[in-house]
Amino acid sequence: MISRERAMELLKTHVKTKNLVKHCLAAEAVMRALAREFNEDEEKWGLAGLLHDLDYDYTKDKPEEHGLKTLEILKDEDVPEDVLNAILAHCEKKTPETLMEKALYAVDPTTGFIVAAALIRPEKKLDVIDVDFLLRRFKEKAFAKGASREQMRTCENFGLSLEKFLEISLEAMKSIASELGL
Repeated sequence: MISRERAMELLKTHVKTKNLVKHCLAAEAVMRALAREFNEDEEKWGLAGLLHDLDYDYTKDKPEEHGLKTLEILKDEDVPEDVLNAILAHCEKKTPETLMEKALYAVDPTTGFIVAAALIRPEKKLDVIDVDFLLRRFKEKAFAKGASREQMRTCENFGLSLEKFLEISLEAMKSIASELGL
């Protein structure tokens, strides 16, 4: 299986937007935490999070190619098929069926939502927000409009309440706060 170091090289080669790299790191951290929660392969799940938006700089104006271009980039790399399927599922190129696919689909908007919640605080730090704060923001339609509440709520499809899902996600992101600049 591709190493994390090689995946990071690919990320730095193909993703030029600093905030998008941070988003991928956040998704990796949350996916790893979810893998631990469900007794799944942490390396694989982390890889899915890290690489899920590998093609975004190329496809942001061509959403119909998002995910497909990532598979093209990764075709000569040793990336497990279930990771590739999770990448396709996160951008709706396939229906999320496996636990990993469902998790990445829910994680994608959640990391941005949590970053937005941290950024509205004067401290602009993850350690000053908690799950109650996130749940209050979740109910505000105008807050972080780009983070699909419906997609985030799909955590219930794999056995986690929204509260528990946000708790796991927030704690995972707090664990890499310095890398995220938060």
